[in-house]
Amino acid sequence: MTDEQKRIRGYLEAQGAKLPPSAIVEKVREAMGRLRTAAVAVPPARFAEAPAVGEWSANEVMAHVVEAGRHFGEGIVRALAGMPPGERRHAEERPAAPSHTAAEWLAMLDRDREQLFDRALRADPTARLEQSISHGFFGLLNWRETLLFIRVHDLDHAGQLEKIAAALSAHA
Repeated sequence: MTDEQKRIRGYLEAQGAKLPPSAIVEKVREAMGRLRTAAVAVPPARFAEAPAVGEWSANEVMAHVVEAGRHFGEGIVRALAGMPPGERRHAEERPAAPSHTAAEWLAMLDRDREQLFDRALRADPTARLEQSISHGFFGLLNWRETLLFIRVHDLDHAGQLEKIAAALSAHA
C-alpha cells in the first residue's frame, strides 16, 4: 500500500468510526453534487469523446462511477443483511461502457444511491461492522468505511470530469 493509500485508508477508518451514517450519507450527497456539476459541464455533443488518446471519455467515467457504486453498494447491503460478500470483480472483467448522456447516467446514479442511502440510514450504526467488503487498494473495509469510500471515489472522478470538461470546452 502506498503512502497515499495509507492516508486515505486512515481517513476512511477514522471518519467511518466517528461519523454517524446520516453524516456519511450527507458527505456522499455533497460529492455527488460536485460529480453532477462536472458531468453536465462536459459539452453534450462530446460526452463520449476522450480528451486525449489513452484517456477516458466522460461517458466512460460515469459508467465506471455507476458500476463501482453498484458494486460497493451491493457489498454494503449484503453486509447489513448478514450475507457473505459478493464476488470481487476486476476491471478487465467488466464489459465496455454503454453510451448514455450525462443526465441518463446521473439518473441511474441517483436511483442506485437513494436505495443505498435508505438502507444505510435504517441500519443500526454499530451493526455488522465485523463484516468486510474488499477493496483493491484499501483492503478490507466495513460498511461505514465503504460508504465513505464512495464519497472519495466520487470526488476523485468529479475532478477527472472537470478536467475533461475543460479540455473539451477549450478545443470546441
